Amino acid sequence: MSVDAITGAWQWLATAANWAGEKGVWHRLGEHLWLSGVCLLLSCLIALPLALWLGHIGKGGALAVNVSNVGRAVPTFAVLVLLTLSPLGTHGDWPTLIALVLFAVPPLLTNVHLGIREADRDVVEAARGMGMSGGQLLWRVEIPLAYPLIMTGLRSAAVQVVATATLAALAGGGGLGRIITAGFGNYDTAQVVAGAVLVALLALLVEGVLVLLDRACDPMRGRRRAVRGKAPAPPPGPAPRQDPQPT
Repeated sequence: MSVDAITGAWQWLATAANWAGEKGVWHRLGEHLWLSGVCLLLSCLIALPLALWLGHIGKGGALAVNVSNVGRAVPTFAVLVLLTLSPLGTHGDWPTLIALVLFAVPPLLTNVHLGIREADRDVVEAARGMGMSGGQLLWRVEIPLAYPLIMTGLRSAAVQVVATATLAALAGGGGLGRIITAGFGNYDTAQVVAGAVLVALLALLVEGVLVLLDRACDPMRGRRRAVRGKAPAPPPGPAPRQDPQPT
């Protein structure tokens, strides 16, 4: 990337007129956040209940892995093009929503299922032995233990959706991708770079917010902090030497 492109992008972002109006940054940012939020919500509604149930009953591992592999192998752009050319293409943002949901479900499904299955089995069996029902076991034991992996899957899906939502512009949708496509249409490299920078900054911001949310909502935060605060026990030293007693 040339210095002129970076300088031009900075000038484009510093121009107040580029931030106002229906084609401005603020309007496009609102469209991008709405589209990403709806896609992430739909993905969670689909993936989380299925992954929690399969992980709890101890089945479906192959299904979760295969769905994840298929989802990563199919290009999102190809799915978007096919949906746009189908009858759904006349129904607003539905092609983009479906394509992004299919893209976000695999990391959620895989991480949540793995987190539930990798929960400490000794703790799970102890809770079962205390008479907990299946629902109590899932919500009070397995989910808190699987929380780190669940949040990892959520952060991964959220960042991927925010970054990939720029493809909505290719199907006539809104979002920050419209800034990039408009730059290509006008042969304005500075605008293209500025749009890419905005998308990257938004993805980093979403990642940071979810990291803070992860720390604030961790149900095991107090226990993990207590474990980290404990000093490791000193290694046992050699046994004291005992001199033989005179006979």
